[in-house]
Amino acid sequence: MQRFCFRRLSAPRGLLLAAGLALASTDAVAQQAADPLAPFLSPSPTRATRFQQAQVTSPQFSPQIGFTPPAAASGAGDTGYDSTNARKQAKAKAKLNNKPSAKPNAVAAAPPQTVAPGLPAPAVVSRYQQPPPPLTSSANGAYAQAPGSVPPVELGPIRKPKKRKAHAEPDDPYAPLGMEAGAFTLFPAIELIGGYDTNPARSTGGSGAALYSVAPELKAQSNWSRHEFKADLRGSYTGYSPDETPTLSRPYFNGKLDGRIDVSHDTRIDLSARDIISTDNPGSPNLQAGLSKLPVFTTFGGSAGLGQYFNRLEVVVKGDAERTVYQNSSLTDGSTASNEDRQYNQYTGTLRGSYELTPGVKPFVEGSLDTRRHDLETDFSGYQRDSNGTTGTAGSTFEISRLLTGEVALGYTHRSYEDPRLSDLNGLIGNASLIWTANALTNVKLSGSSTVGEATVPGVSGVLYRDAGVQVDHAFRRWLIGTVKVGIGQDDYVGMDRTDNRFSAGVGLTYKLNRNAQIKGELRQEWLRSNVPGNDYNATIFMLGLRLQE
Repeated sequence: MQRFCFRRLSAPRGLLLAAGLALASTDAVAQQAADPLAPFLSPSPTRATRFQQAQVTSPQFSPQIGFTPPAAASGAGDTGYDSTNARKQAKAKAKLNNKPSAKPNAVAAAPPQTVAPGLPAPAVVSRYQQPPPPLTSSANGAYAQAPGSVPPVELGPIRKPKKRKAHAEPDDPYAPLGMEAGAFTLFPAIELIGGYDTNPARSTGGSGAALYSVAPELKAQSNWSRHEFKADLRGSYTGYSPDETPTLSRPYFNGKLDGRIDVSHDTRIDLSARDIISTDNPGSPNLQAGLSKLPVFTTFGGSAGLGQYFNRLEVVVKGDAERTVYQNSSLTDGSTASNEDRQYNQYTGTLRGSYELTPGVKPFVEGSLDTRRHDLETDFSGYQRDSNGTTGTAGSTFEISRLLTGEVALGYTHRSYEDPRLSDLNGLIGNASLIWTANALTNVKLSGSSTVGEATVPGVSGVLYRDAGVQVDHAFRRWLIGTVKVGIGQDDYVGMDRTDNRFSAGVGLTYKLNRNAQIKGELRQEWLRSNVPGNDYNATIFMLGLRLQE
């Protein structure tokens, strides 16, 4: 039999709670009182979702979605007597609700709601009865609801980690920063080199000599939003001591200017200019006898092209013109000999079509026609050197996730000469400029080129030069770079039955002091093996230098 007992209450709790519910029913849910036992989600995004006891810090706060405020028992009177034992049941349910759920993301259900007699039922927000209010993005990346709406359960800002690229390298702390000059960025540099060459004349049994070299360079890049201009100017002067006769000291310069005009999204105009200053290689059969120094030649020219995209198909038409000029040769007896018969103009037309097969792989086919016209109709040996050439190549460009970039092509060339005594020049050719990023520390470079040179030897139509090389750069430290080079080349003298095979191998080391200074060293070995006796040679070159750059 249940006994009844009366307790004296210090305050009429039932009346206070009922009054609070009456106020809550006339306003938004955001002004309801909080239940200190109601669970809410932990805001930490780095830990598993847990239920914690709510902390009441202010009488006005925003409740959680689905929160139902407690109500007085239906049998409560003015004295606070509860005949339904609802308080005991509410305490027992609150203990069960405070226990962690088996699933981290499950939200505990609110206890059933009871309302005191005479009071209107409070507004209840259900996630299934009405859609949640719109979210607005804040400055720190978190999401908040529009003013006056019910805020969601706060999970903290959601940040998606950036996807890292394969073999992505951080910025090189030793790379030059360049100099700003208006809308251009300039990268000047100079190398001061000293060393020793065991055979600078590249002849059989040649003697060695110490060498020195001064090599300035300048690169420029435009910073325009449209169009582009870039320049690459490199020069050097190499001297030997003691200097023999003929002198082997010679200059070298290779300058390129490239521009692009963006006419529209699919149309562009390509412009370029170039200038090369050099000499024939020592030991070349094109050199005259009795020279006191190597004659210098200059080749300069330019090109203009139009490129048009048709969706994935690109068509490029280009015209090119260049001129080669030779200085007079200085002889050991003090006289000079003219090289006017070696001067000529060349005009070339090129058509190229490429198709973007996949992103980063773009096969192409290219064909060109050219003609060479000399200043003299016949050279000093009585041969008509004017010629016409046809060249066709096929290959592909690559840009695969920045791991493989560049271009590779193979083809065939044919050149016919005005003089019937000069046989046609035919042969396979190849061109390559490919960089493979094996990993973050190692790069592999593949280079290749094929050119058709002029000849002065009677009966020789021309010289087909082929070169290929592989260079591997490995970073032992970010400031210590090791290099291994291997190269092979062939000089085919058409009409002379002479073929020279060239080989080279070298190792190098670069120590980067800072962004502006580097110490460089290289040891290289060169060989030439010819099918004509008396032309073989070996040479060993050691160089140590300082590179200054901005």
